[in-house]
Amino acid sequence: MTETSDAVIRFVDQRDGMRKCVNVLLCVTAVVGIGLSATVLWRNLNARHQINEACAGLVPAGRVLALSPAGGTISHRLADEGTIELDGGLPQDCEIFSTEAGQKHHTSSGERWFFTATVGVLPTGAEDQWMPEDPLDHLADPYSDDPTYPAEPMGGGISGAVTATSVTVRLSCTDGTSGGDPIKELWARAALMDPGPAFLEKGQLTSHDRNILAETAVGTANNLAERLDCTNRLADPPENVPALEEGPVPAGSADGTCAWYHKADFASDRQLPDQVLESRTDDKAWDERCGLTLSGTRANALWESDASKIDSFERPSQPAEWYVSLHTYAGEPAKNVYLKSDYENVPTAAVPGQAGRSDRPIWWASSVCDGKPQIHTMTVSYPYNRLTIPALEKVFRAYVTDVVARRGCTDTELPAASTFYAD
Repeated sequence: MTETSDAVIRFVDQRDGMRKCVNVLLCVTAVVGIGLSATVLWRNLNARHQINEACAGLVPAGRVLALSPAGGTISHRLADEGTIELDGGLPQDCEIFSTEAGQKHHTSSGERWFFTATVGVLPTGAEDQWMPEDPLDHLADPYSDDPTYPAEPMGGGISGAVTATSVTVRLSCTDGTSGGDPIKELWARAALMDPGPAFLEKGQLTSHDRNILAETAVGTANNLAERLDCTNRLADPPENVPALEEGPVPAGSADGTCAWYHKADFASDRQLPDQVLESRTDDKAWDERCGLTLSGTRANALWESDASKIDSFERPSQPAEWYVSLHTYAGEPAKNVYLKSDYENVPTAAVPGQAGRSDRPIWWASSVCDGKPQIHTMTVSYPYNRLTIPALEKVFRAYVTDVVARRGCTDTELPAASTFYAD
């Protein structure tokens, strides 16, 4: 055998050895891959099963699994509450846990409740009550200087509301039933539970999660409509649900639900609010709000000039502590609006077709839009209410006038001038 042929044989042997090694490596990799794929597949199937079991098959499981905190192992609440049973009456919710959320929040159990879906119908009786703010409530977090993010309408022709961590949608259903009783509307909410900094951007949902929650809420509402024999269905939500706008902002920049306040230049009156908390206008909103607040500078100037002359007045020290909150409730919610009252703790009903006030500084007006009732309310915070009631009568009238004109409403009823008195 020549030296050359011997070298060729050695090369062939080495190549065969390398081929065998490669083949073995590929086989091992394939086995491991198959094992990993099987594990991933089982985990995904189990996650879908957990969501379907908890949510009665109403919630699109694939959408929930696309949420940022949905990684790792998925489980659900094992209790009577936290799982949906349509035979048990509505509203009900389902609560989903994940190890991804648990790891990001460093929970001792290794998992965390991260998602809730809630479904309901209207009317359902006493649970339908809607209440505007009480004069002792807050429009902003009193213990934080972080921005406030008022709820925004979803848009896209859908009756929906987007908050910092949730999306709620409503669907008209006049031909369906729940528990044997006829209904007029159904609703569905998809929410991330206290997601924390790990899953938020500047205090609100990421664009990805906001869009996923919108798709989840719409899909859940349509699935519920099918179960309740409703004919109507919601269209797909907008591809990109807009982010929330932070506030308060100067009244001079108002261009949404508080634009009327800016146009009338009410803020030039030193007794009236100089900031607003507003959202985009949308005639499909069932609870549309304009919040008017006094900046710390204006509130303190007013306290020094006027409030300090009145006994028991404390200097305002919290964000948006002195405020005026205005709401418009439409459709079914407008039939069950109640105002907090001091009278034996029994709230005052804001009756459609009428107008008035509670024994607290909360007023209501009413109108009719497209044949459906609308209730408009105004709450004035304590103790700010003792300074500006005469000026706020024209503010409330201007607000109601703007809303009914924008929504094409008629039959407006406003509270009598005699109801605007300081306590």
